[in-house]
Amino acid sequence: MRFNEKELVFLSRQPSEKAAELGMKGPKKGDVMKRRLVKLIVNFLFYFRTDEEEPIGALLLEQCRVEKEDDMAFSIAFLDEAERKYLFECDSREQCLEWIDAIVKASYEFMRKNLIFYRSEIHRLTGKDPLEQYGISDETRFQVNSGFPPLPPPPT
Repeated sequence: MRFNEKELVFLSRQPSEKAAELGMKGPKKGDVMKRRLVKLIVNFLFYFRTDEEEPIGALLLEQCRVEKEDDMAFSIAFLDEAERKYLFECDSREQCLEWIDAIVKASYEFMRKNLIFYRSEIHRLTGKDPLEQYGISDETRFQVNSGFPPLPPPPT
């Protein structure tokens, strides 16, 4: 996926879902833990030097795995590049759990699965497809294909 640098800088200046100074260690051999301002905005994790306004990098939080490393640390690894693992150190156990939860919920796939689940539940309870009124109920991205039962046909 390609990104325009100016668009990413603009996005990095938007209000964040979560932001804090965390210890961060990159995936390269020899990388050391450094204090970084980390901001979660939509499904991007931006990181900044603590004294600068422009990000020095961004992680697209798709096709990745977030794991708790210990009580105060978590990692992000990408499924297609398992060796590309970023480590983050938090100030407390609670902060670590909050970051893990926020990052997991930030992915498009998580939001898509929630939409499909609630769509199925609304259909089950009301007999109506809630997306039909928007003319998008047949779009592939909203189809149930991830372990959820298919929507039954509407009653006639």
